[in-house]
Amino acid sequence: MMMHSYSQLPVLSNPKSIVGFITWESIGYAITNGESSEDAKDYIDLEYTILKYDTPLLKAIKTVIEKEYVIVQKKDKSISGIITLADVSSQFLTLTEPFLILEEIENLIRLLLNDKFLIQELIDFCQNENDDKGIESIDDLTFGQYIRLIEKPENWEKLKLKIERVTFIIQLNVVREIRNDIMHFDPEGITVEQKQALINMAKFLTGIRKYH
Repeated sequence: MMMHSYSQLPVLSNPKSIVGFITWESIGYAITNGESSEDAKDYIDLEYTILKYDTPLLKAIKTVIEKEYVIVQKKDKSISGIITLADVSSQFLTLTEPFLILEEIENLIRLLLNDKFLIQELIDFCQNENDDKGIESIDDLTFGQYIRLIEKPENWEKLKLKIERVTFIIQLNVVREIRNDIMHFDPEGITVEQKQALINMAKFLTGIRKYH
């Protein structure tokens, strides 16, 4: 357990029969109560939860949060593996990290555009795009509208950015396409390359903000 950073280990009498679990907690309780045995059987926690292999994910997550770990069993009763709080946390980060990076990118773009345009200019811009929603600030524009706004050379000049406009807009469109995949919950998720593109853009915008 120490070597592999395991917080718990299942104890099996055979591949399809679970006796219980040995955990740091079960070891601690046993030692505290005077147990000095060198046998695993004397440190086993007999209370554990088994989930079927096809248990819905949300139900499984709720159970893991409540029990801290569960064992997953296949239809033939053989053990598939263990799901722990650490697994759930890691998967949660995997699922949410792209959203968090996107939010950071959008916030940084808003900061670059903020106070550079009059409200009436933004209203006129949106009306030209047949967008009738109420515009009260730069925050009311969509990501695509941010790009189309600064695509216009006269608007770009207002930002006073010392970077190459076309290259920057091309990369923003890459981010927009990735954003569309994320917001539409593409079942395949995003690739490592797409995630890195988001990270690079967030770092780039952060660097620009230091001098803007």
